[in-house]
Amino acid sequence: MGSFFVLKPPSEQGQAPSLARIPSTREDVFSTTAIPSRSKRSLMKFLKFVLDYDGPQNGETWRPFAEKPLAEFLRSQFGLDSELLTYIHTLTLSLHKSIATSEGLAIIHKHLTSMGMFGPGFAAVYPKWGGISEIAQVACRAGAVGGAVYMLNTRLSEVHHTEGSDKLRLDLSNEAVGDVHVETKLLVKGSEHTDVGKGGERTSRLVAVIDSPLKLLFEAVVEGAPTPAVAVVAFPARSSDPAETQDPPIYVFAHSSETGECPAGQSESHFFNFLPEPFLSVMMIPILNTYLHCLSPMGP
Repeated sequence: MGSFFVLKPPSEQGQAPSLARIPSTREDVFSTTAIPSRSKRSLMKFLKFVLDYDGPQNGETWRPFAEKPLAEFLRSQFGLDSELLTYIHTLTLSLHKSIATSEGLAIIHKHLTSMGMFGPGFAAVYPKWGGISEIAQVACRAGAVGGAVYMLNTRLSEVHHTEGSDKLRLDLSNEAVGDVHVETKLLVKGSEHTDVGKGGERTSRLVAVIDSPLKLLFEAVVEGAPTPAVAVVAFPARSSDPAETQDPPIYVFAHSSETGECPAGQSESHFFNFLPEPFLSVMMIPILNTYLHCLSPMGP
């Protein structure tokens, strides 16, 4: 899994938005020409801080901001501008409008300290051939070994919330054995049974197959690094102000044919976000068009 990119607004009226690669290491920050020198110093100061953010001295700096938005902490302590805030927020992969300082620092620390752990130039790996389904299979088998029970031809009749308890009481109906009552701390239901309109959240997704390898998204940026098969692109839902970190970002995981999920010469782009209501396909059209327009110079 290689570079992170973020949608960069046009610097002048009439220009088109573009994609900027996010520097993920101090060496990246030194070499990039996309960040002014003054901003580089502020960013370097933060990167040095976050590598030891939970140390005795640094811990006293961020703990008063622990439950406050990360952007507020970065502005007040490091003077980061909106562009750098966008970069850092993207590295957290948070699907919400903001992320708490304590959570954000932990994620950025894990990202930076993972760089080079599996090989030079990257911090994470992705399973080949759509291998996420293997995780579900392993979880299924682990559940069976751990004593999980599978009930076929059984429907959920009613869910009872018990006052003063963290458990739910479920009424199940089965024609063979009759009614069954169980208690649980966690209930997972399919989207067709979920009432998102009552304050719930839904992960909205779109998969686009693109007839181009988009090679520039998958370049190795560190000498000796393997060619990446996955890149991350982020941009806010409101394209009128792409640098505004208070907008919930939309993330795109771009997959090359090396993932084994599409033929050679093609690529896949997986869009996802949290929304309080179903993500209508018509809402994705301008977002998808902006994405493809930014990638048009990145053709074969």
